[in-house]
Amino acid sequence: MEMQLLEWLGYHVIPFTSSAEALAQFKTAPKLFDLVITDMAMPGMSGNKLAGKLVKVRPDIPMIICTGFSQIMDQEKAISLGFKGFLYKPIVMKDLACAVRQALDSQV
Repeated sequence: MEMQLLEWLGYHVIPFTSSAEALAQFKTAPKLFDLVITDMAMPGMSGNKLAGKLVKVRPDIPMIICTGFSQIMDQEKAISLGFKGFLYKPIVMKDLACAVRQALDSQV
């Protein structure tokens, strides 16, 4: 659903359903991506662990993490790990649009 919201907002989205697949693609073309949005509950690797591997490849990549309910991740923890945005699910388009814009603008 988030992919559809982002496309409706005019963004080009490259979706992945697997952390390993996302990491492999990111490693092959890290400059192809302007922003990474991940979920805490990704198959094979949590979103925060994926993010740690992505910043080793490209330290300047802005990232947003999403979660339903997590005792491991909250907004304060997300920011301390370098995320530019934190969203609770279900994702509301206004919150998603604001988080994406803020994350992208943080790179300017």
